[in-house]
Amino acid sequence: MRAVVQRCSCAEVKVDGNTVARIGRGVLVLAAFAPGDTANDIDYIIDKTYNLRIFSDANDKMNLSVKDMDGGMLFVPNFTLYGDARHGRRPGYTDAAQPELAEALFEELKKRVSALELKEAGFGIFQADMKVELINDGPITLLLDSSKMF
Repeated sequence: MRAVVQRCSCAEVKVDGNTVARIGRGVLVLAAFAPGDTANDIDYIIDKTYNLRIFSDANDKMNLSVKDMDGGMLFVPNFTLYGDARHGRRPGYTDAAQPELAEALFEELKKRVSALELKEAGFGIFQADMKVELINDGPITLLLDSSKMF
């Protein structure tokens, strides 16, 4: 599983012009799945994201997590994180999970994130044409991979 984590002042997802999810201060997480991913991969990404110390404390040092500052989390499915653009001009997506598996894993992710009792939790819509807006705070953007490729 891969994720792009962006610290944000606010973020929202729209489908067909309608807002389907919105958070205030917290993290926007673009999430993608690989064929061999399991609940363990989901747990790794959620735990890492929830506990990343990327928010400033009273001394303006990045020392607080979403958990510490009671922030929000917005997860958006994005298979293109497994895009391979090393050859040619059109990315290949053979490393991404097939839609049926990816959707099941995203549903599991939603259940697990909802169990965190966050002040704000939101989710994009699987396979929808989404418009994602955020104010990237910092900017702070991190890449995570459950197989620890980076």
